[in-house]
Amino acid sequence: MTIVSGFADISLLQLLLVAAMALFASIIGGLAGYGTGALMPLVLVPLVGAEPVVPIIAISAMLTNASRALAYVRHADRRRAAIVLACAALTTALGAYGYTRLTSAGAALVIGSMLILSVPLRRVLRRRAVRIGDTGLAAGSVGYGVLVGGTSGSGVILLSLLMAAGLEGAAVIATDAMISLGTGLIKIAVFGLAGAVTAQVLALALLIGGMAVPGAFLAKAFVERMPVRIHTAILDAAVITGGLVMISAAARQLVA
Repeated sequence: MTIVSGFADISLLQLLLVAAMALFASIIGGLAGYGTGALMPLVLVPLVGAEPVVPIIAISAMLTNASRALAYVRHADRRRAAIVLACAALTTALGAYGYTRLTSAGAALVIGSMLILSVPLRRVLRRRAVRIGDTGLAAGSVGYGVLVGGTSGSGVILLSLLMAAGLEGAAVIATDAMISLGTGLIKIAVFGLAGAVTAQVLALALLIGGMAVPGAFLAKAFVERMPVRIHTAILDAAVITGGLVMISAAARQLVA
């Protein structure tokens, strides 16, 4: 993959837009437990193209997940975290490597499709309230690794797996953060070896990750003021719209 070199053309106003979206996405993530990886592509893709988006979000997520892991460390289920990481490590690396081989249009198609599919997938998993044991968690983690390695917005799958395994509340947040730190390190290592982590990618990732800190506190303040169904509906609409826009743009590139 050849990372777009036009980051230098990003204006101060556009950087402020990225920061504002990062703050908004971190608030949504704090409210719903997911959403940061689903919303950031909506503003990043038009600015830098689809190729660097997953590396940027992977690096920025390290800051977000590190703070969550530290805040909820005593609630983490280390045994289940170890099961997921052991089963998802190889497929995460394979998914990340596959992403680095995509063209700009291919990356946009992958990200856009994942964003759109994440909405009905989350609803189906929640409605069915599936319950799984350690074996089911391990099997699901293999597939999750492929998706988390090469897409953005797949966090809802991990949350669904952990809840299906019996985790609730703070235990889900803590265990999710711990696992995401591990898969994030694997992705960053693969992206680094593939040359996808440039100084510009790192700078945008740090900007996004830095905005997650105040976003977490704002989310806490908003929790009791906004009904869950409202911000969930807003997030779903934004994710589907963004996914359709990305797929449309990719289709135009393929036809041209």
